Amino acid sequence: MTVNEVVASNGTARVASGDTGAVQTDALILVDAADRVVGRLSKTRCHEGKGVLHRAFSLMIFNTAGDLLIQQRSASKRLWPLYWSNSCCSHPRSGEDMETATRRRLQEELGIACPLQFLYKFQYQAQFDATGSEHELCSVFIGSCAEPIAVDPNEISAWRWIDPYELESQLSTSPAGVKFTPWFTMEWVRIWRDHRDAVLALRA
Repeated sequence: MTVNEVVASNGTARVASGDTGAVQTDALILVDAADRVVGRLSKTRCHEGKGVLHRAFSLMIFNTAGDLLIQQRSASKRLWPLYWSNSCCSHPRSGEDMETATRRRLQEELGIACPLQFLYKFQYQAQFDATGSEHELCSVFIGSCAEPIAVDPNEISAWRWIDPYELESQLSTSPAGVKFTPWFTMEWVRIWRDHRDAVLALRA
């Protein structure tokens, strides 16, 4: 399987989710377990310590052959750098609805636009180290796209298409040198168990 390595066009990384050393400009939406808004907080503070529960989304984008786009997170990421993860994940900004946020992030990070299908929402907390974690109420979507991928090199170190059955094998065997983010692992287990028909229906 071909891995597409990404080279940054300059040495300056944009502010990214989980980066604690950068100036944060966009507040995240704090929610309770029922997804009711309870406040706003900077991305930096949301990811400190054990994290503060906030609204998020994860996108799984497939090609017409049914392969899933996975990305290797940039080495500059504060949390889980160089781990392989789902096609795209991020957060709605304060005052932004989910549809607008997912459409914006697909264009910013992957350079594409495609319809998305909501699958489910779940809450999780994952600790990276003593100083940082993810604590999210995350909406999971799938979509199919035939457009060429144009990734943001400041967000993504490498990317590739992977057959779902090969992904299943890699997640169960943990091949040497391949590390997956905890949210992607949790999401894929549920997708393949409960929503496999929806995934397979995306094949042309």
